[in-house]
Amino acid sequence: MLDTLSAESVLEVLKPVQDPELQKSLVALNMIRNVSIDQGKVRFTLVLTTPACPLRQFIVEDCERAVKTLPGVESIEVEVTAETPHQKGLPDRTGIDGVKNIIAISSGKGGVGKSSIAVNVAVALAQAGAKVGLIDADIYGPNAPMMLGLEGSGVAVRQTAQGEVLEPAFNHGVKLVSMGFLIDKDQPVIWRGPMLNGVIRQFLYQVTWGDLDYLIVDMPPGTGDAQLTLAQAVPMAGAVIVTTPQTVALLDSRRGLKMFQQLNVPVLGIVENMSYFIPPDMPDRQYDIFGSAGGEKTANELNIPLLGCVPLEIPLREGGDQGVPIVVGDPDSASAKALTQIAQQIAAKVSVAALA
Repeated sequence: MLDTLSAESVLEVLKPVQDPELQKSLVALNMIRNVSIDQGKVRFTLVLTTPACPLRQFIVEDCERAVKTLPGVESIEVEVTAETPHQKGLPDRTGIDGVKNIIAISSGKGGVGKSSIAVNVAVALAQAGAKVGLIDADIYGPNAPMMLGLEGSGVAVRQTAQGEVLEPAFNHGVKLVSMGFLIDKDQPVIWRGPMLNGVIRQFLYQVTWGDLDYLIVDMPPGTGDAQLTLAQAVPMAGAVIVTTPQTVALLDSRRGLKMFQQLNVPVLGIVENMSYFIPPDMPDRQYDIFGSAGGEKTANELNIPLLGCVPLEIPLREGGDQGVPIVVGDPDSASAKALTQIAQQIAAKVSVAALA
């Protein structure tokens, strides 16, 4: 080992430091860059695999401890950036230019808060510094515009040499397309499968998404045409299954999970929503309105990660109704913290899969 302070010696002592999830050396992964020495001041760049890395501070501290073992070190400055890897392609599916990872948020049944999870996960990823888009693929019940504070907005249509393309709406750091922008507020969508398939493909391929780290797709509930269209059209980084602890919801979530597995889409994990109720006048109390530990039990039985449990709080509902996601409106609440951690877990699993 080099015993003088230099860029080479810094890289040498950092070689044993590993990315905790990839289990490989940061130096070997080219995650340590731009090492410079200035009279005992050590500077370098740590390039993470996602802006939403849940272990960011842990990795930084590991690096600092390693560098401090060198003689002559007076201070250490670590600049943290991220380069999100691109999901693996598939020969029979067409990716979207500029979009690195496509993630479906799905559920076996309606009413479990899937859209709320999708919106807050998208915004949490954007808050971490990622470039994020959201497709509201729940064609029959498009709620994302209201939840993102874009109700009454629209999407512009632009003519190009390849035909018409949509310009997504934008708020809270997230680009959004939704059927809600294309129909009147009270207009029902009475479509058969082929029309639904067509609009989902339009949302995938005829939108100017630009460069995105993550494209979140809020799926309709169930195991129907929309899920099949998405899984057969694009390579997907994975799917997240949303459920409540209630037995009926868990039974349906298992069917949704099995569907994605049969379509060869990786299941990133389960989110248990409405895990318990926190009364606003007694924040130290919690009530298991829909049962308890159902998501954990199902995750264990199916050998699927439990990504997190989101409590039911009145501000969570209010934020969705008012167009201010709770990760923005009340970031210190229990549900916002849980949703942020879930977003981090999703991002981490996507990066590990892409680099494996």
